[in-house]
Amino acid sequence: MCKTQIFDPFQDRLSRDLRNELSAALAQGLAEDDPAPVRQVADRYLAMGLPTCYNAYLVDRLARYGQALESIRRNGYDDALHRGMVLWDLGLFFEVHEVLEEAWHKATGGEKKILQALIRAAGVYIKLEYGYKEAAAKMAARAVAVLEKERQAVPAGINLALLLQKLKALDPLPPRLLAPPPRLNG
Repeated sequence: MCKTQIFDPFQDRLSRDLRNELSAALAQGLAEDDPAPVRQVADRYLAMGLPTCYNAYLVDRLARYGQALESIRRNGYDDALHRGMVLWDLGLFFEVHEVLEEAWHKATGGEKKILQALIRAAGVYIKLEYGYKEAAAKMAARAVAVLEKERQAVPAGINLALLLQKLKALDPLPPRLLAPPPRLNG
């Protein structure tokens, strides 16, 4: 239970449960265009009076989830890939996995391969965050191989070149993948 006051889903069951339930609720909320599932999970955990590391994780996630929902609505993203990339750009890599995995189950061909590679790429940053560099390197190599081979299946507006560069270098600083929206004059 946050013995060292570090939220670590690889070493702590409560951290893992909280992360998994919250990200599943976000995926449900995105599918339903309703933040209520996230709020219900968060409220349940916040009511438990947990140590600071858990509450800090919840507060941080709720803030970033709010940003994600606003960006998704503002940009009219109704597909899993672009929703996942919004989450990516906010550093919500486990949530990227959650959102893209559902789409991956339904996809075929190059789209399916790209979704799997992006799920792996998100996994790279999850592993790096918690110090699992060797596992991250293996995951990055697998993601790069597919992304290079299936690059034509990556939609425009996603910075594939930068992602490939960062994955090959195993750069711990993740790239932003969505091109910024064009500025309107006036």
